[in-house]
Amino acid sequence: MINGRLGMPAWARVGVLALLWGSTFLWIKLALQGLSAAQVTVIRCALGALALAVVCLWTRQRLPRGRATWGHLFVAAFFCNALPFMLFSMAQQTVDSGLAGVLNATTPLWSLLIGLVTGTERGLRPIRLSGLMVGLGGTVVIFAPWQQSGGMGLGAVAILGAAASYAIAFAYMQRHLVGRGVPTLSLSAAQLTAATGLTALTLPADGPTSLQPGPTALVAVAVLGIFATGITFHLTYRIIADEGATDAATVGYLLPVVSLVLGATALDEKIGLRAVAGMLVVLAGVAMTRRRRRPPPPADAAPTVAVAQEI
Repeated sequence: MINGRLGMPAWARVGVLALLWGSTFLWIKLALQGLSAAQVTVIRCALGALALAVVCLWTRQRLPRGRATWGHLFVAAFFCNALPFMLFSMAQQTVDSGLAGVLNATTPLWSLLIGLVTGTERGLRPIRLSGLMVGLGGTVVIFAPWQQSGGMGLGAVAILGAAASYAIAFAYMQRHLVGRGVPTLSLSAAQLTAATGLTALTLPADGPTSLQPGPTALVAVAVLGIFATGITFHLTYRIIADEGATDAATVGYLLPVVSLVLGATALDEKIGLRAVAGMLVVLAGVAMTRRRRRPPPPADAAPTVAVAQEI
């Protein structure tokens, strides 16, 4: 990691982000076996902030300065970390990890809508819009709401709210935080620090607790905080800075694939042929949203060169 940048191409960042982000729902489910929703939320924020702070020290980067910047960081921390993290922790007390990942895949649609309204969406082409629609179709196939009985309860609604909160945060971060001369590593460390402070305010609501988390819950919350929160959040910041809020949100379409597979293998949650078919459609939609315009060939390039570039 150099100057706040992970040394990997954009497609690799997207792949790693999808794997880490998609595993979040598994780690939350396991952590809730010994910790309360508020405790899981605070600990994951604190460990993520600590991990990124260590990297900042290693790379000799300072946290951002200025009251205005920190004001924006607290707003972003609320919508991107404190609120959705708490909603997920509360929801997954009743919702399977696989379903949580599927519902979170609505983030790109919320992001697209917000981006069009606020003007942060850039370069939306028909194939990218079609990819968003195809991805949504794959998500619907996986979820199969026509087969659900009571599945869309308060937990599912909470996850949809978390997905919308992510989309709001991505647009806000793109407009007010990235591209302002502050390295994304510093921004992500500072934002998780702010989120830790915000989520710590919810701990008194737990009241006196006699929870005694076992090894599984402790390992799960540690992995959740360091890898699925700290590293994942920095990767998200980098994609927002490099490619925009909507592209960062399209990673959400890969989450059902990861969350369903992990839920089935680690938690014995059911997965069938319909879910597999839906995952394939999701992958096709993501591929379409990642399509970019080819740069035009140089004006003085020979025709044969231009033809070769198109092959």
